[in-house]
Amino acid sequence: MKLLVTGSSGLIGSEVVDYFCQQGWQVHGVDNNMRADFFGPQGDTRWNQERLKAAHPSFHHHELDIRDRKAVLDCLATLTPTHVVHTAAQPSHDLAASRPFDDFDTNAVGTLNLLEATRLHASEAVFIHMSTNKVYGDRPNAIKLKELDTRWDYDDPAYVGGITEEFSIDQSKHSLFGASKVAADVMVQEYGRYFGMKTCALRGGCLTGPNHSGVELHGFLSYLIKCNLAGKKYNVFGYKGKQVRDNIHSFDVVRFMHAFFENPRCGEVYNIGGGLTIPDGASPRRWMMCLKRFIKPRLENPSELKLLDGYCHRRV
Repeated sequence: MKLLVTGSSGLIGSEVVDYFCQQGWQVHGVDNNMRADFFGPQGDTRWNQERLKAAHPSFHHHELDIRDRKAVLDCLATLTPTHVVHTAAQPSHDLAASRPFDDFDTNAVGTLNLLEATRLHASEAVFIHMSTNKVYGDRPNAIKLKELDTRWDYDDPAYVGGITEEFSIDQSKHSLFGASKVAADVMVQEYGRYFGMKTCALRGGCLTGPNHSGVELHGFLSYLIKCNLAGKKYNVFGYKGKQVRDNIHSFDVVRFMHAFFENPRCGEVYNIGGGLTIPDGASPRRWMMCLKRFIKPRLENPSELKLLDGYCHRRV
């Protein structure tokens, strides 16, 4: 099997590389360290690229920008992979607002480049796109909530098990990042349904794992641990620190990808998450107990009622 992974030096992409190299697959990774451009030195992923090259003889790195259409077309024509996992993205709401062209060109246009290149040169390949739960925008805010001592929870029995894929993505505010990911998500579905390609979009919540170059704008748990170990202030934004994030480990995401590879379908969408986890305000205390280090979270903007990350999926 020959697998092409975009964003191969990132959290999910590198987990994909590790997993499938261990399965004996030939794995080609595409990455140009745009995370360092987006987030500065703390976001640099070259260390992970070098780790993968040293760990896996069957891994081949390609320095390529997915916004470069000709380069993407040439890459797919040369490699003709049997499987594609697309994880490369601009992942920040705030950065999307300040750099909207870079955001859309990376998330939406980059995805289209990969889809069309796959259709032209590897049409039988199974194509998995790492989407996001942000495609639902702020519509989950309309669900009735109840405030508990340490967390918010749904107060509508219809959502006890979380949000399903039938939940509307329309008539809501997404952020520019969410909008660019909607465009990519829908295009992945359309290439599956219109052209009959085996595609799926995975709508993840908060993704975590050991190989995350976390920063304040993206990479919640990774950044929290960095603050803890460095003794830095950790800011909690909004909802009194009771916002609940749906965390799932990168290894579990990749196991789901493998399952889809074994039984692919056309134009599918899956919410993928770990269910209810620890509220933002309680997370530093939990990690303090694990690491035996004290960090005092600071609550910022307590009246700012944003819930772009704090809802859970139905488990898949």
